[in-house]
Amino acid sequence: MNNPNSGQRAAGSGQRAAGSGQRAAGSGQRAAGSGQRAAGSGQRAAGSGQPQEVGKKSVLFAARSATALHRLLDVAPVFAGDNRIGPRRFTLIPGSEFGVDALTAIEQAGARTIPWEQALRQPYDLIVAASPKGDLDLLTGPLALLPHGAGFNKSLAGEGSPDSASGLDPAWLLRDGRPLADLHGLAHPGQVARLAARSPAAAARAAVVGDPVLDRLLASLPRRDTYRSALGTGGRRLIALTSTWGPESLLARRPGLPAELTTQLDYDAYQFALILHPNEHSRTGEYDLRQALAPALASGMLLARPYEEWASVLVAADGVITDHGSTALYAAALGIPLAAACDGGSELIPGTPMAGILSRVAALDTPAALEPALAAHSPQAVRALAAPAFAERGRSLEQLRTGLYALLGIAPPTDAIGARPLPSPAPASRTPAAFAVRTEVNGEHIRVERRPAHTDLPAHHLAAEPEHAAVPQSQSAALLFRRRARQRRTGPHSVTWTAAGWTARALADHPGPRTAAAELSGSRWLLRSAEAPLLTVRIEGSTGEGTVVRTDPAAALSGVHAWLADNPHPCAPVTLYCRVAGRTYRTHLAPATDDEAAHEL
Repeated sequence: MNNPNSGQRAAGSGQRAAGSGQRAAGSGQRAAGSGQRAAGSGQRAAGSGQPQEVGKKSVLFAARSATALHRLLDVAPVFAGDNRIGPRRFTLIPGSEFGVDALTAIEQAGARTIPWEQALRQPYDLIVAASPKGDLDLLTGPLALLPHGAGFNKSLAGEGSPDSASGLDPAWLLRDGRPLADLHGLAHPGQVARLAARSPAAAARAAVVGDPVLDRLLASLPRRDTYRSALGTGGRRLIALTSTWGPESLLARRPGLPAELTTQLDYDAYQFALILHPNEHSRTGEYDLRQALAPALASGMLLARPYEEWASVLVAADGVITDHGSTALYAAALGIPLAAACDGGSELIPGTPMAGILSRVAALDTPAALEPALAAHSPQAVRALAAPAFAERGRSLEQLRTGLYALLGIAPPTDAIGARPLPSPAPASRTPAAFAVRTEVNGEHIRVERRPAHTDLPAHHLAAEPEHAAVPQSQSAALLFRRRARQRRTGPHSVTWTAAGWTARALADHPGPRTAAAELSGSRWLLRSAEAPLLTVRIEGSTGEGTVVRTDPAAALSGVHAWLADNPHPCAPVTLYCRVAGRTYRTHLAPATDDEAAHEL
């Protein structure tokens, strides 16, 4: 790592001297009125109550928001397995409206916190923060400052210096004209140059350490299929919508876009996920977010959690619809096709990597423009535009370990260190219980398109799962289907429907020209219509390029229902060819056996 500073501050000079990475001798307390952290030994003072074992180094992670906390959690593994490091402690820097979720994230990580007031009373051998805002200068100990995003693309009105990038603003990086941090870790040499143009004093403490979040994304690429399987993506294209926070964000400027996409595009062709900035989660709250996004969530859209899960969803994605938030930089670095939902307005700084990307990718005006917009993407060109945001790829933790241990004044461990792959996302929990279906029947070939039932687009029939759909939807549905219960528990006394019994009851409860189908296994269903004999429907996967893709069986059942309308007395067995989202699924109809009719659901 190119770090011209040794990590030790000489007494009274405001500069770090070569050597141990400890502060010059002194009281260990902040000098009254100086605005600087006073020099001190960095050792535990008798009776201070510092949570440190004798002879071990103390490390404090100071976070002002959930966003900063998540970055610190990605960096913490640099100290893993080193018994020279005492208990790692986290503290919440007061003063941010976005700090509400930070403590929750710390608890979920199983880490320990100390109150801010206690953190101020004791020195630390190292303090690590991911935002320069707040009263960091009141803490005692060498400070390593890391960015909490990528690219430094935004300038926030009313905060700091006009037109200065948030995170590179001298108003926050200097205290009384002197650098706040002993080490300012940046992701690319170009960022050091941008900082030097604004503040040579702050840039003197900067070093290029790479981006640990990008490294986790890169390390997770081999797990892409695993993530898609967990999300239930199947053969669909997973499209992530990424929204930063504030008045220029996607969600603020186009709040209806998630619902438009999920209700107007083919459900069997696309799966949608929303990635929100952690500040938006903190500002709005999970309950209000889900209320505001209810139409899109009911249509099957996923809402990614703000730590780790958003990144695993990004790895799994086939395309990204973005605003000017830094998540798009990670997508660009991975080569994921991008489309722009909005332009960033007054917040986007011209000449930044994100400004270059938004000028290059296609704008998304309507849901129908999604496919052409993604097809226009040039991975090589967009990767090149994102390149100035990232350096030292794959080596960020190694570079950080070198810099952080220099501040601690001890040699870093010699074992190799690398980014941790991301955990799998939580399984998708919502599937629409009712669909508006369009079909085209041409002999034994049927094309099927489905959208959530509350779409405003025309449809040929409604298909519903009565156990979960609204009563009016079930009453209006021409196809009623029942999926097999995955974890149905029964007590000592129980009543279980047979496949024949449930389909007969469904038609009796909903008279008219309807079809009812019950799942026997993943690919086999028992089907009953008003006129046709009891049938077994077996749906094959679609094969090609060494894979087998399976569609939602309910889509093929809608195709069978449409075919039966033209062929009410089929001469089974017969094979139909259901075309769903561009793939053909051979669907075999045969007379049901007695065992199949008696199958317990």
